[in-house]
Amino acid sequence: MTDAAPPPLPPSDGQPPSPERAVPPGPPPGRAVPPGPPPGRAVPPGPPPGRAVHQVTEQTRTYPCTNCGGQLEFDIDLQKLKCPNCGNVQDIIEDAGRVTAEQDFRAAVAKLHSEAAAAGPQVVGEKEVVCQNCGGHTTFTGTLTSTRCPYCATPIQRDDVHDAPARLPVDGVLPFRVDQRQAKEALEKWINGRWFAPSEFKKYNSTGSFASVYASYFTYDAATDTWYEGRRGEEYTVTVGEGDKRHTEIRVNWYDVSGQVANTFDDVCVLANEGFDRDRVTALEPWPTQEAKPFSAEYIAGHLCRTYDKDVEACFGEAKGRMESEIDSTVRRDIGGDRQDINRKEITYKALTFKHLLLPIWLLTVIYAGRPFQVFINGITGEVQGQRPWSKVKLAVAITIAVIVIVILILVFKGGGSSSTQGQ
Repeated sequence: MTDAAPPPLPPSDGQPPSPERAVPPGPPPGRAVPPGPPPGRAVPPGPPPGRAVHQVTEQTRTYPCTNCGGQLEFDIDLQKLKCPNCGNVQDIIEDAGRVTAEQDFRAAVAKLHSEAAAAGPQVVGEKEVVCQNCGGHTTFTGTLTSTRCPYCATPIQRDDVHDAPARLPVDGVLPFRVDQRQAKEALEKWINGRWFAPSEFKKYNSTGSFASVYASYFTYDAATDTWYEGRRGEEYTVTVGEGDKRHTEIRVNWYDVSGQVANTFDDVCVLANEGFDRDRVTALEPWPTQEAKPFSAEYIAGHLCRTYDKDVEACFGEAKGRMESEIDSTVRRDIGGDRQDINRKEITYKALTFKHLLLPIWLLTVIYAGRPFQVFINGITGEVQGQRPWSKVKLAVAITIAVIVIVILILVFKGGGSSSTQGQ
């Protein structure tokens, strides 16, 4: 990130979160490592000495530069931590020994239910922390877990969420590949192609907020067996009627059928955050989830990040709907014929696993006429999807021009017709 203070991210409760920042070089007395992952998960190695500084009281972490005391941020071009002050570069090493692995869905849901009454980290409302770099107060709103201090722009991460026992830990992360320059170029091209967008909307550099955000996703793998009953329709034509009323009709012979089909699904992605335009974000797919790296908080340094608003059970309904749509297509292919009716089906999920991933999105938010408009850019592929307002002035001008052109064409046509009549 090159901007001094990233803009707010739309949170789950509808209020834009305040930015936040980081911590001074060198750990204060009594620093502690955040709680480890819950039982049953692989235990990642501890951070290397002198890398992450954990603030016990505020439950936050920062990455001080050992060279100049500045703050390290994840550099998209280098895919490493880099100090924007002195240029010091360090490899990402906190993911050593950690594996991005599929988790058992049913076991995770049972665990969530059993710990539903347990006190977990605050992910609703606002959580205020003190920046250890400048002493300013920074507010984390809703599920925001990484931001910047609004006073000194230090990157700050909440250290009490991602590995909290009452929460599902992050399994992997797709680090940004599209940097800010590339994202703005893609955005400019997208906006300039919207001629009917208001001029004010196109001045997003001064009127909008543009930020790099890691959004929370659940991806689902499944193997299913489906038994079905239905009908296969085979079309044939007949000629009916006599004389001028003679015509051909298509008729169908129906045959009862039944059978069994198998399907496999890999990484069906479901956004786990609220406050986004879900249709637009879904249109950013596909994501190269197979390239996800084991989670390290170092990839988030200097970027906004959110934990999930909807857990793995709540998100499964959307994934299940997509799976059943594909299952229906498989059943219809199995039935064959010209037409298919599915009267009944029973789906058995033989295997069902998931991963909790953080996926990169560049987000532009512009307030126009009192309404927020969002534009999203896939932080891996550069795909752009978004909303834009319509300029009433430009629409009126276009309609006026169209009417004038039509009137001219009518007059020319009539004039040409009159000349032909007079010539005769």
